[in-house]
Amino acid sequence: MDVRSNRSTYEDAEAIAECPLTITEVGLNQLDLIRDLNVEIFDDEHIINTFERDDLLMLVGWVDGTAVGFKIGYQFDVSGFYSAKGGVTEEYRRQGIARALLYALMDAARSRGYERFIYDTFPNKHPGMTVLGLDEGFRVIKADYSLRYEDYRLRFEQSLTDD
Repeated sequence: MDVRSNRSTYEDAEAIAECPLTITEVGLNQLDLIRDLNVEIFDDEHIINTFERDDLLMLVGWVDGTAVGFKIGYQFDVSGFYSAKGGVTEEYRRQGIARALLYALMDAARSRGYERFIYDTFPNKHPGMTVLGLDEGFRVIKADYSLRYEDYRLRFEQSLTDD
């Protein structure tokens, strides 16, 4: 079975990548694919605490038929959508794929009626997501220390509405 048969098109997001990127939505039946990417990217089998989330959305980025990155999000609250995890394999970094996956997840959240887009990042472990958030106009709305990840955690937020 083609794991991309459930294809959603995100042409605007895909167009910003510096390589021939296709972004598809995948279901829980493709969790092994997400887990494999997570292990390759983060050297960790733990993805998120639970997949039993309202409005769970999982996206995979593909280059020439190879899965090169992913993004997972879900409902944070009635007006907010939370990007829980995502990443790009080392070979495909610095080509706009993380930004494209972010845009695609934001577009999906907006189309589902959410007004805010939220994500956490650990700046000492993943400085690129801090830079990307600031570059894209996200606001830091919370900062604390995570004992689990032994790093500071920054929470970013951006409005998905025009006002």
